[in-house]
Amino acid sequence: MRAQYLAGCDGGRSLVRKAAGIEFPGWDPTTSSLLAQVEMTEEPELGVRRTPSGTHALGKEEYEIVDGEVVYPKGGTVGVMLTESQVGTGEPTLDDLREGLIAVYGTDYGIHGLSWISRFTDMTRQAAEYRKGRVLLAGDAAHVHSPVGGQGLNTGVQDAVNLGWKLAQVIQGTAPESLLDTYHAERHPVAARVLKNTMAQTVLMRPSEPRLDALRDTVGDLLSMDEPHKRYGAMMSGLDIHYDLGEGHPLLGRRMPDLDLVTADGPLRVFALLHAARPVLLNLGEPGGFDIAPWADRVRVVDAGFEGKWELPALGEVEAPGAVLIRPDGYVAWVGDRAQAGLTEALTTWFGPAAA
Repeated sequence: MRAQYLAGCDGGRSLVRKAAGIEFPGWDPTTSSLLAQVEMTEEPELGVRRTPSGTHALGKEEYEIVDGEVVYPKGGTVGVMLTESQVGTGEPTLDDLREGLIAVYGTDYGIHGLSWISRFTDMTRQAAEYRKGRVLLAGDAAHVHSPVGGQGLNTGVQDAVNLGWKLAQVIQGTAPESLLDTYHAERHPVAARVLKNTMAQTVLMRPSEPRLDALRDTVGDLLSMDEPHKRYGAMMSGLDIHYDLGEGHPLLGRRMPDLDLVTADGPLRVFALLHAARPVLLNLGEPGGFDIAPWADRVRVVDAGFEGKWELPALGEVEAPGAVLIRPDGYVAWVGDRAQAGLTEALTTWFGPAAA
């Protein structure tokens, strides 16, 4: 099989990354946990338990609320999460789970009927380069870290969305191959920051001791304040990502808000304009003010109005722009007005030279 490009999206043990000789520097695991879904002969003690080895939990998917209390039915499958006393790295087994339950709860509750089992660690690594010639990496093939905060899926999906439209344009011949270099430039710093904050969170989750307790209390106090709460909330959700596209309006290089627009054809949400995975020049001023005929086959022009406040995660309210050029991944490539200063350059940079 031969192809123009190969995108390695084959996980943390990526064969594509290894075959391409791309280095994967970082840190080995310091902790590991088992996740499983099983049946138990005995009714388990549900809820969260903390021991010197870490945090553990038993729970059921089915429950009801009675007089404000959570009531679980008897029997059924039980979800298990155990922090292991020693770091495990191989394929987990039912015996591993049984030993872990006995160590934490003093019994294995008669586990049987294993539905699935997996192990995760806090191993933290990132590919030194996301592109090596015609080989590109995305998702866990490019970065692995603790799952704390649930940031891995979002980071990997945004890798794919960032890369997809750029790769399509290069393959179709509408944009130069150098466009692919912006993939590493934009996405590598994002994952590097995720690695740092997951390492920090892992430390905060370690077994109790006076110094860590003091640190947890301090961080908890900080996050109870509005500004840190908003900032870290935006960071954890990936809504504060800012690609460095130069100086200008605060929207430049940031995710476009999903505004409720008013158009000649009726109300419309911004994200509905992106369903076709094509760039959009959104004119929020006088209709008909933009003529981008040389890019008409690639970029859609939409005249619309918006009467509400412009607010961005972590930044708050910003000045309303006259027009924005939105990339297929939802990030703003240009902000301006009818003077169109810099628009031609932005269109050429991101969507290729003007058609003859």
